[in-house]
Amino acid sequence: MAVGREPASASVIFTTYNSPRALELVLWGFAAQTRRDAQIVVADDGSGPETRALIERLRGETGLEILHVWHPDDGFRKTEILDRAILAARGEYLLFTDGDCIPRADFVATHLALAERGRFLSGGYLKLPREVSEAITPHDVRTGRVADPRWLRARGWKPGRRALRLTGLRPLAALMDAVTPTKPTWNGHNASCWRDDLVRVNGYDLEMAYGGLDRAVGECLENAGVRGKQLRHRAPVLHLHHERPYVDPEKWRMNRELRRRIRQGGITRAPRGLAELRPDPAVRIDPAPHPQENA
Repeated sequence: MAVGREPASASVIFTTYNSPRALELVLWGFAAQTRRDAQIVVADDGSGPETRALIERLRGETGLEILHVWHPDDGFRKTEILDRAILAARGEYLLFTDGDCIPRADFVATHLALAERGRFLSGGYLKLPREVSEAITPHDVRTGRVADPRWLRARGWKPGRRALRLTGLRPLAALMDAVTPTKPTWNGHNASCWRDDLVRVNGYDLEMAYGGLDRAVGECLENAGVRGKQLRHRAPVLHLHHERPYVDPEKWRMNRELRRRIRQGGITRAPRGLAELRPDPAVRIDPAPHPQENA
């Protein structure tokens, strides 16, 4: 179980880009959490006005504290908007997921209960096929049946043994996390750590494109003495199907080379990350932070 105290404050950070339907489902997932005291920070990599209008509407409908951090669309700049979201977030503990991943109702509570100094938490996900992803409605998320294996199977999901990741039996989930051979890694869809540890490794590397950019954070944390702890069965998220037109094999290769240097060189900081961000008048934070915040 957890060692030490629970964090006094927490922020959930995830990215989005012109995917309002998925974003709405994810935000309803956080509205349905057993713990609703975490700040929600949407790191927006340049979406159009439909996304801003959706967030404004859901602030009222869900009652969530939602911070919208946006910069103009200038290609894939996920690491930059994540770093700006980290700087804007108020939590001393930071949870990360993706704007296409619906959290189970105990996602926030489980991460906070298991938070531990000197560790980062490594959660898992279940990929849903296209037909199931398209069938999910906000009502399905609000009622929690979206995480019910029987309900998902009835709509065409064929998970096999992966369905065990949705077990509601906490002792069984803890046992499976203890015995799984899968190494705990920093997963952009499901991970968390103390804010000061993430600042110490300089956040996300601004040079990295799609392909392993999240794993690099975990590798820097490990080199800095912050070890991963497995959580893939205790706090799952459901990944909605989508295409990936931004995948570039050459950038994948460059990212692999950067990560190889981190592992072999014992590197503990992103060479260009949080500390190298410069003020940008085009960045919008909505609602605007109080002048004394994030000073």
